[in-house]
Amino acid sequence: MKDIRVTQLAENLINNAIALKAGENILIETTDTPDEISTELVKAVVKAGGNAFVRNSNSRVRREWIKSATKQALELRAKLDLDEMKQMQAYIAIRGADNAMENCDIDDEKMFLFRTLNEDVLNYRVNETRWCVLRWPNPSMAQGAKMSTEAFEDFYFKACLADYPKMNKAASHLVDLMNRTDKVRLVAADTDLTFSIKGIPAVPCCGNMNIPDGEVYTAPVRNSVNGVIHYNTPTLYEGKFFSNLRLTFKDGKIVDASCETGDPKALEALFNTDEGARYVGEFAIGFNPYVDAPMCDILFDEKIKGSIHFTPGRCYEDAPNGNASAIHWDLVLIMRPEYGGGEIWFDDKLIRKDGLFVVDELKCLNPDQLGR
Repeated sequence: MKDIRVTQLAENLINNAIALKAGENILIETTDTPDEISTELVKAVVKAGGNAFVRNSNSRVRREWIKSATKQALELRAKLDLDEMKQMQAYIAIRGADNAMENCDIDDEKMFLFRTLNEDVLNYRVNETRWCVLRWPNPSMAQGAKMSTEAFEDFYFKACLADYPKMNKAASHLVDLMNRTDKVRLVAADTDLTFSIKGIPAVPCCGNMNIPDGEVYTAPVRNSVNGVIHYNTPTLYEGKFFSNLRLTFKDGKIVDASCETGDPKALEALFNTDEGARYVGEFAIGFNPYVDAPMCDILFDEKIKGSIHFTPGRCYEDAPNGNASAIHWDLVLIMRPEYGGGEIWFDDKLIRKDGLFVVDELKCLNPDQLGR
């Protein structure tokens, strides 16, 4: 029996997140997902008058291809992908990832080559198309979230089908405040970090670029970051697992990096990808009322209520600070009391404490106001 929530999600993605127009081309890429979501997306594209181009893949096959591909093959694949992307006005990616660690044994040099060769494809997709990226619920993700499969599916659809128009209206107050702010200070356990966001636009994400959504992002002035941040959320990036990352910044640059769990050499390799990998391209505040615990999946974890993420690597063109990189690694710090608490200060004024906004105009973003 078809789950009506799949149809609702597909129609919401095409009509709201992407806002596909008649005659537009959209590339739909899926990995380890059931046929049902691809089928419902194609139906929604047809209803909107668009043209759907679908690419279904399998993560085990993809891993084997990356491991065995020659440099020439990787270069050709990247060229073909860029040529295809330039024909698209919109893009959706849905990733099931039956095994989130599938790429963990790919050689670091090969993954570095793969990332750098595909940088132009990623930049075009992010900057020149209307795009949306999301996961697909499966037993592997449920396990990571410490839930039964059924409970996780219920959580997934509740988070993905949140009241985004209401969220967007509430987020406008945070956007206005961030656009008036110069100095930011983050204080938490083993964290004391300062930076400027002056002159860099704040951008609301409330149901358009990532699903589930729920954040406002900007970027720090590139050389303004100083201090220490200790991320309390485990992270998985390019098949490599790390926990309790601790970064020290001086004049914008990561000058020391350590982790409690993970390969220190792999960590250094990621920050040595290019010059921009040691600078930060995004600062964001998360507030999805239904996402409350880490599950080692960046797309969900960066939206956790009461969290921030501070992202080494590439900035976005709509919040530019001049930092270019082949990586964009959203690292998350949860500031709710059960995770050690924390504070966000804007121009020496406390605006959020222990995960809750304390400024009157921002209280509408607290979970009791955004939840249904």
